[in-house]
Amino acid sequence: MTLQFEQIQKQTQQLIMTPQMKQAIQLLQLPLMELRNVIDQEMVTNPVLEEDVSEIKPQDTASEPDDAKEDHQKEEELDFKEEFDRLSKIDDEWRDYFRQSGSYRKYSQEDEERRQYLENSITRTETLQDHLLAQLNIMAGTEQEKEIGVFIIGNIDDNGYFKSPVDEVAMQMNQPVEDVDKALRLIQNFHPLGVGARTLRECLLLQIQRLDKAGSLAEKIVELYLDDLAKKRYVQIAKKLKTTAQQIQKEAEFIATLEPKPGRMFVTDATQYVLPDVILEKVDGEYKIILNDDKIPHLRISSVYKDLMSKDDVEQKTKDYIKEKIKSGKWLLKNIHQRQQTIYNIANEIVMRQRRFFDEGIAYLKPMTMQVIATALGLHESTVSRAISGKYIQTPRGIVQMKYFFTTPISTDSGRATSATTVKDCIHEIIKNEDSRKPLSDSKIIDLLKKEGINLARRTVAKYRKEMSILPANLRKKY
Repeated sequence: MTLQFEQIQKQTQQLIMTPQMKQAIQLLQLPLMELRNVIDQEMVTNPVLEEDVSEIKPQDTASEPDDAKEDHQKEEELDFKEEFDRLSKIDDEWRDYFRQSGSYRKYSQEDEERRQYLENSITRTETLQDHLLAQLNIMAGTEQEKEIGVFIIGNIDDNGYFKSPVDEVAMQMNQPVEDVDKALRLIQNFHPLGVGARTLRECLLLQIQRLDKAGSLAEKIVELYLDDLAKKRYVQIAKKLKTTAQQIQKEAEFIATLEPKPGRMFVTDATQYVLPDVILEKVDGEYKIILNDDKIPHLRISSVYKDLMSKDDVEQKTKDYIKEKIKSGKWLLKNIHQRQQTIYNIANEIVMRQRRFFDEGIAYLKPMTMQVIATALGLHESTVSRAISGKYIQTPRGIVQMKYFFTTPISTDSGRATSATTVKDCIHEIIKNEDSRKPLSDSKIIDLLKKEGINLARRTVAKYRKEMSILPANLRKKY
């Protein structure tokens, strides 16, 4: 057998991702605030686009974007002037979309004043170090003690722990170990309780002592059997301390009230605000879907560039540049419109299929997959996945992620499928109502679910229980 090269002509079909398609996919999967950032960036790079800040009064019409005005005919080659005239009408079409969409929500002057007040009220939060330094300035007896205290406070982490060895601090500061240890003990008496501890055991012991429980059973448990306590080995601890398991549990409940991370109250994590893309309101017994469009700028083609295009003394290079930017703006507006339409259609399908959930609660949440919605709307499953990614819907039952409504089906004896979310809720209710002295094992939970017609494997019950952060039966037991 000999190897040889040869050329073969073959005709195949292949999907080419154009820049416009990539932009449409990107905009579809962006949450509302990120979409706003992308639009703002596009306005910076595309001088033809500008935001129309004039007030647009909403009319009492259906909230669904009107697709009737979309030109679905095959685009023909147009000369430059005709193409520009057609693209320049996008401003009017975009205004019509906002005017005809009931999704436009007008905020009153009172709402704006309240929002402005809240924004202006944000101040710098006091840090743990600020809090400790303020106490040190009052409690330090000498300048040396204050200097050492400042160094120690600077090395306390966000959880309130001091992890640096005392002898190393003494060496770095060229101070006696006794003086550093004395300054540390001073700081350990500051608020919050337990601050400056080097270990969890020391942190809990400091709090117990400050609460006038020195020498108590709780102190002995923390000092000698903290590891057993974490595993809820109450019986073993009771035998060693010659007391009852009930008494150990009582002390464990007290210890659980202590703060394992004293500095946590001063941690200033950035607040994450959820802005729903869809708002669901019940009006006269019917659900109305409203797209949250107030954060999407109303764009239009700048009249400055329109005037430039009409002048004869403008170079052809400039006209070509403006023409390209107008095309880019056209695709942006079209893709935003398509994004909103897709999200609306998916939300509408969710509401139709999950009507009983909105009316009666989680027990009536139906199992639903993305493939079902995709088939109903004539979309690809990946399109539905992108459309609901990171999106929230505000409902009369609270704000939830759109993907919350997509759950795997679980068969029942009645032949009807139920959702995994509903099953989790059943498990939660069963455990909530169990006898805490005789908690139910996963096997017993399975038996109770069977009575409801729900058949699950033991590993599935264990999986759902872990997802809900519920401990196994042996760790839920109370004496």
